Amino acid sequence: MIKVDNGRNRPRRRSKDREVKKGENKLKIIVMGGNEEVGRNMTVLEYGQDIIIIDLGLQFPEEDMPGIDYIIPNIESLRGRQKNIRGLFITHAHYDHIGAIPHLMEGLGNPTIYSSNLSLAIITKRQDDYKNSPPLNMRSVTTNDVITAGCFKVHFFGVSHNIPTSMGLIIETPVGKVVHTGDFKLDLNESGDTGTEIEKISQLGKENVLALLADSTNASQTGHQLSEGEIQQNLDEIIKNAPGRVIMGTFASLLGRIQQIIVAAELFNKKVVIEGYSMKTNVEIAKALGYLKIKKDTIIDVKHLDNYPKNRILIICTGAQGEGRAVLMRIANREHKNLKIETGDTVVFSSSVIPGNERAVQRLKDSLYRQGAEVIHYQMMDVHAGGHAKAEDLKFFINLVKPKYFIPVEGHHSFLRMNAKNAMAAGIDPKNILIADNGQVMEFSRHEGKISNKKVNTDYVFVDGLGVGDVSNIVLRDRQMMAEDGMIVVIATIRAKTGELVQNPDLISRGFIYMKENKKLVEDTRKKVRAILKDYDHNTGANEMYIKDKIRNEIGKFLFQKTERRPMVLPVIIEV
Repeated sequence: MIKVDNGRNRPRRRSKDREVKKGENKLKIIVMGGNEEVGRNMTVLEYGQDIIIIDLGLQFPEEDMPGIDYIIPNIESLRGRQKNIRGLFITHAHYDHIGAIPHLMEGLGNPTIYSSNLSLAIITKRQDDYKNSPPLNMRSVTTNDVITAGCFKVHFFGVSHNIPTSMGLIIETPVGKVVHTGDFKLDLNESGDTGTEIEKISQLGKENVLALLADSTNASQTGHQLSEGEIQQNLDEIIKNAPGRVIMGTFASLLGRIQQIIVAAELFNKKVVIEGYSMKTNVEIAKALGYLKIKKDTIIDVKHLDNYPKNRILIICTGAQGEGRAVLMRIANREHKNLKIETGDTVVFSSSVIPGNERAVQRLKDSLYRQGAEVIHYQMMDVHAGGHAKAEDLKFFINLVKPKYFIPVEGHHSFLRMNAKNAMAAGIDPKNILIADNGQVMEFSRHEGKISNKKVNTDYVFVDGLGVGDVSNIVLRDRQMMAEDGMIVVIATIRAKTGELVQNPDLISRGFIYMKENKKLVEDTRKKVRAILKDYDHNTGANEMYIKDKIRNEIGKFLFQKTERRPMVLPVIIEV
């Protein structure tokens, strides 16, 4: 059962053991994830006996991480101090900011989660998939609320980011104000998203902000981010002029974009089909909370498509990143129960391509073209406005806030460096720009801010199926080795009493060679194994480990000399 407290501004008592004397401690800011990658976002603020956490996200795996579902922050440095955690503050409900919640909340002592009602509803729905996770304590906030969390006082300001109710944080600390933008762009017009509360941001420039932590995702891109209003015009044109069905692929979490598509569909009297479990769920939540406005008869079931002319049908679905089991890929592969590509269909990719997905997306586009569809994507036409501020937006934001210290966050190291250049262009003293790696402890007093020589453990924690953290770097290395050069199993059956080889060693190859076509190599390998086994001493039990290591090393070297490939060698010794 998940508890949601909708109370407002309740005072919280501070026990004597948590009282801190003015100037006694330094404020510590530690980015636990998100400063060397895109995703896995988690930032910790600590002063005395009080800790707050901003976001708790996941990171999707790289290409060299076979079998890994995703990666989550490492909370080892917080163990034993769970009682000091005064709250988890979620800026918005994208998985790179909420995805680790089911896995890590128990280890963090299950602190109260503070966020908007929409974010909490999406977190709640996701928690249903993790039946063994503890009940969550949640409190819904708006941007007018103030939360006291130990010595911290947290205020909120609305930002635009392609999912409604995204927010930044203003944190009053004993040494000064700290501002965290969350993911944001500057769009003053509400168009599916919630708008930017520019007045609140402007006011910060008069309040002597100590430090600004700013989104760096698009810091390297020049100019200003596109307005959602510009995207709306282009979507209207596509939907109006399409000769047949329109199929819109986008993220399930881009609720702002989904609203824009629905507005255009209603404008031109189209019926809308929503396909994809996560997208349907998010639409239902957002509609129930009033963040999606949809006319009563706009949405139809996919089974009723044949009741309407082709040019009155618009399908919104998941899969614009080329994901294998998402709806758009299943349609393209003719695996969807009710939908197949038809000549005259217009398929729109209304999202940018996540780095690493380029090949999958290209294959998907090729398949759609082969089947007679017209394909439109953001490189051909502005059908996607990114959710992150570009360079000029960031300079403008920095000039509004006028922080003493600037801390670029959320992005690869090069992104942080580019954001630092934006800060310098906006007038920030280069000595006051702190570019930290994950885990580096930044310390602040009223007079000084710096990156200290302290660092906490932020090693990857892998989620693989039901396992969390049980896949080590060694296991991952083994998977990489098998993926690159395959595996060969060496099975030797020996007599328990004499150590004599009972039969010729068996070899099993997986992903290395096709044994029927490499008979000489197979026989030479068996001969090499027989020579190694002559050293086996059946009277010394410890020798079995030694002989396995010897087979592994010498057969590995032998096969590399013969093939210039180094498969994983797995020795198996059976005594009979």
